[in-house]
Amino acid sequence: MTTGIEIRQQFIASRPQLRDAAARILGCRQRAEDVVQDAFLKLADGIEELHVKNTLPYLYQLVRNLAIDRYRRSSFEAQVFSCEEEGLNVGSNAASPEAHAIHTQQLVLVARALATLPERTRAAFELHRLGGKTQREVAEQLGISTTLVNFMIRDAMQCCRDALRT
Repeated sequence: MTTGIEIRQQFIASRPQLRDAAARILGCRQRAEDVVQDAFLKLADGIEELHVKNTLPYLYQLVRNLAIDRYRRSSFEAQVFSCEEEGLNVGSNAASPEAHAIHTQQLVLVARALATLPERTRAAFELHRLGGKTQREVAEQLGISTTLVNFMIRDAMQCCRDALRT
C-alpha cells in the first residue's frame, strides 16, 4: 500500500504522461492540462484515506475517466449550445418593410376582388376559408347544397388568384 505522499510524488513524476493520455482522448493539450489539474485536486481531497496497491494504473484510470467525462460534456455542449457569433447570422422572423408593404397590397387586391363577388358566394368563402367551417356547415348555414358551396368556394378562390396575377 502506498501513502498519500507517495501517490502525490508518483502523480507529479508522471504528470507529462498523464497529460498526454488525456490529450489523446480530448485532442487538445490545454484541455488535457485542465483534466490533469482536476485529477490532482480530486486526489488532494481524500488522499489520506486512499489505499492503492498499484499507483500508476490508478492515476491513469483517474485521468482517463475525467478526460472521457470532459469529452462527453464538450460534445453535448457543442450539440446543444452554439457560438455567440452564430447568433449574429440568424435572420429575423419579422417581415421586412418591403415584404409588409407587398402583403398589404395583396390583401387590398383580394379584398377588392371579394367585393365583386355575389353576396352568397363571398359569404360561403368567408365562412369556409376565414371562419374555419366545413363545407357541410356552410351549406347548412346558407341553406344550400354542399355541391353548390364547393363551386362557390372554387369560384371565389379563382377570383382571388386572378386578382393577384394582375
